[in-house]
Amino acid sequence: QVRVKQSGGGSVQAGGSLRLSCEVSGYTVYYCLGWFRQAPGKEREGVATVDNELSYAPLYADSVKGRFTLSKGNAENLFYLRLNNLKPDDTAMYYCAAAPESLCPSWYLDNPARFRDWGQGTEVAVSS
Repeated sequence: QVRVKQSGGGSVQAGGSLRLSCEVSGYTVYYCLGWFRQAPGKEREGVATVDNELSYAPLYADSVKGRFTLSKGNAENLFYLRLNNLKPDDTAMYYCAAAPESLCPSWYLDNPARFRDWGQGTEVAVSS
């Protein structure tokens, strides 16, 4: 059984930092890992994506490039999303998701439906 478990998030002032965690279990081979966010009244937006082995550098949305970093933890299926220099526009519910695919092209960020398994979401609130 596949499970995507998230932790982290919280409230910070603009310019602050947060770290989100995502643990994926149940996949036996490769998968694509993605981070998405959804602000109230807006569509879900792709933030970053990479394959589970980090075979290549993570791909980021232009809106977060240079500020957010997707990395892998010491545990096999543990991933982090570091959010630096946060802005009020970054306020949203953040979701981690996994897809049973070996390649994770950037256009997957525009297609959340490609991701089959989703975490419960974690809230990030940035005040000005």
